[in-house]
Amino acid sequence: MSHYSQKNSLVLILSSCLLGSFNFVIAQEPSISEDDATVVYPASYFAQYQLLSVSDMLDRIPGINVARQGSGNRGGPGSSQGSGRRGLGLGGDQVLINGRRITGKENEGNSQLSRIPYNQVERIEIIRGTSGELDVRGATQLINIVLLEAETRSSIAYEVNADHLHDGQIKPGAKLSLSGQNGKLDYLVSGETEPRWENRKGFESSFLANGLPNDTVFRRTITDQQPLTFSSNVGYQFSSADVAHLNFQYNQNDSPQELDRTITDYSGSSVSSRSQFEDISNESDFWEFGGDYEHIFGSGNRWRNLFIINRKKDDRIRERYEVNESRSKDIFLKTFNQYEEEIFRTSYSLNLSQNQDLEFGVERAQTTLESSLKLGLLTDKSVSPEFGGLTPINSSNAVVQEIRHEGFAVHNWRITERMSLESTIIYEESTIEQSGDTSKKRDFSFIRPKVDYRFDITPSLQFRATIEKDVAQLSFNDFTANIAPNNDEDKNTFAGNPEIKQEQSWRYDLNLEYRFDNDNGVINTNLYYQDLEDLIDRINVSTPTLIQSANGNIGNGRRHGGSVDTSYRLANFDLPQLLITARVDLTDSQATDPFLDITRPIQRQGKGSYRYGFRYDMGGRNISYGVNFSGTFDGDQIVYDIDKTEDYVRDDFIMAFLEIQGWGGLIYRFEATNPHEQYRCRIRTRYSGGTIATGSLSEIEDSCSHAGEKYAIKIRGTF
Repeated sequence: MSHYSQKNSLVLILSSCLLGSFNFVIAQEPSISEDDATVVYPASYFAQYQLLSVSDMLDRIPGINVARQGSGNRGGPGSSQGSGRRGLGLGGDQVLINGRRITGKENEGNSQLSRIPYNQVERIEIIRGTSGELDVRGATQLINIVLLEAETRSSIAYEVNADHLHDGQIKPGAKLSLSGQNGKLDYLVSGETEPRWENRKGFESSFLANGLPNDTVFRRTITDQQPLTFSSNVGYQFSSADVAHLNFQYNQNDSPQELDRTITDYSGSSVSSRSQFEDISNESDFWEFGGDYEHIFGSGNRWRNLFIINRKKDDRIRERYEVNESRSKDIFLKTFNQYEEEIFRTSYSLNLSQNQDLEFGVERAQTTLESSLKLGLLTDKSVSPEFGGLTPINSSNAVVQEIRHEGFAVHNWRITERMSLESTIIYEESTIEQSGDTSKKRDFSFIRPKVDYRFDITPSLQFRATIEKDVAQLSFNDFTANIAPNNDEDKNTFAGNPEIKQEQSWRYDLNLEYRFDNDNGVINTNLYYQDLEDLIDRINVSTPTLIQSANGNIGNGRRHGGSVDTSYRLANFDLPQLLITARVDLTDSQATDPFLDITRPIQRQGKGSYRYGFRYDMGGRNISYGVNFSGTFDGDQIVYDIDKTEDYVRDDFIMAFLEIQGWGGLIYRFEATNPHEQYRCRIRTRYSGGTIATGSLSEIEDSCSHAGEKYAIKIRGTF
């Protein structure tokens, strides 16, 4: 049986197990709890486990993936979600600390989970309902970490680790965090550095249209990356009605690369071989500063203010050399991007009645991208030192700025004790102005309604339905010339498109969640449908002398699918410490290709994904172990461009771990990542003499690569 047949068979078995679990669910009598909308895990619940951080606590909660990841297809084109969004919005990170969102985008609540020691936690809440008291609206579920209240408390958590890579390299890392409270002041300060060394080996075979071999390419890319991150979160309770927080994060993430390439040419009368070397420097840093202030009036109404300022800078130089006697340079490519954002938001929440509340407010976000590109090639024409001593081919500079204002109102209505309705209306207007190579100014305005209905059929069974109008945010990199993606050695840059418009969508979600008795697990099902307008994809922007494409709008499209997400503790089989998790996500999409005028799936949407694994906590022996698999279904991974198509496939991702609590109360964790090497493969089909519609087949490239296996040891402790 082939590798892919085995994978598909395994997923079919998994799907059958999930359906079997669902039938088992229907036969169960759900337990009755006092709070239908919130599941509470007190600190005592976790006493049986070996823990160091909040992240360790969450790993023991059945169904936590539903809360952490949400449901439905939220990403991809047409989405305004994620930390990469401009502005903050009503959504965001689904992790709250003491009922509050962390005022940051990169420095959000989810990033704090491994930094907060478990002994600082009073309880963990999984919030399945909606409320005007929540700082994040519209999430499927929220995780609220409630910390202990004490006059004075403090704790230090630390971790040292080392990664052993397949090429024999050993790379160290470390984490250190200090958290606590002193009177009205609470704080969390942390620093970490993690190895991201990668030695990726790849091999490519190329064939001409007549089936004869063209060439083979062996490449090795070494990336020496060791991110350094420092973050701090400080809060002060001025009174029972006034509280403020300040948050800061700095990240230095340089990632220099060295690439060796050996090309064997079979197209001539005799076989020849040559070697190339690339030196790629990539300097990157990011900082973010944010704060918030909240005042609670005597009536219970609340006034909130927050701000965020951040900046990210990337400076990249790529130089390619032919390895010969003179070591001649034939490519110089320099790109610079500096991204800055300033956000201010204010809102007011008031209680309309015992069962209704209203929040309204405004947000202003100013985002600026400064970018430049210089491309030099080896020719017999004049050279320039600014282009690495090569001939200037392309030079572009651009400044793109967006000033966006957003007014919003959210009405929350608790219709009955088991039924709620949250209605949202957002009015957004923005001005995007571009200067440099192209001068252009455009104004946009959108109205974005949303309705979120929830019904607790029983305390264990919840139904949710959502209808939402979403407007995607444009990537500023689509406006200007930039480096070519997907490691295409025949193209160094790709064009920009100042005419691109926002992608819009109507999104429909149905969700049903069942929680097993005695906290034995969760099963969650989701169905979604999305109508897409002004879909963003590759379009033709060729000139009379050059065939080229850029991101642009290709018309309407659709996306639909569903998922089953389950987590089950085998208590009925006398294995309560064995937690099995699984997810199957199926998707289908449709768009009209602008080059071939055919109906095809949306680029890189695929047919869906799956995930399964287990963890076993042997409490009496202080040992935990487990393994997790994740992958995608084969098919519908073809990317269409103006003169080529690319079809992608990859092996499953595998991670196994073993944790032992040993000397000094320390936890020793051993990890094995991708012991099978996880190959990533791509078939690229090129056309010449025109586009993929008008040209002729010229070459087929079959390429695979892997970064090898990785083994790690981590030693963690607190004091």
